[in-house]
Amino acid sequence: MSEGRLVLPADGRQSETALMIARGVRRLLRTRGFSSLTELPLIDGRRADIVAVNAEGEVRIVEIKSSPADLRADRKWRDYAACCDRLYFAISEHTPAGITPADAGLILADPYGAEIVREAEVQRMAPSSRRALMLRFAQAAADRLHRLADPGGAWEF
Repeated sequence: MSEGRLVLPADGRQSETALMIARGVRRLLRTRGFSSLTELPLIDGRRADIVAVNAEGEVRIVEIKSSPADLRADRKWRDYAACCDRLYFAISEHTPAGITPADAGLILADPYGAEIVREAEVQRMAPSSRRALMLRFAQAAADRLHRLADPGGAWEF
């Protein structure tokens, strides 16, 4: 953060609103015992906004929608269901909750936290998908920590 404002990541994919929503959602997930990563590539090549895992191995995916237009434009959200046990949309107060699909959970977030407005139904992932996702999660987390510890290191494999 810089002077009270969120700083955009170097890749520029996320808006300031999306970063704010992500921060609040990740705080909520942490209080519920979940560790999370943002922008995690999934097996099918898609990239989930937030993937969270708890000690029991439950996997949640949270798709951030920073505006009504962003929500309406999303045609891929159903594909994420095979990659998690619970799927949520996360919005700010500026996006009407009534336009979110009822097939997914709903989280309302601000920069300081979030609350689950509608719980997502549990739909257990296939064991092979769970294993593949857990490996991606672990490797991404380890690589990100390594980059912090060794910012000038070689990163091409």
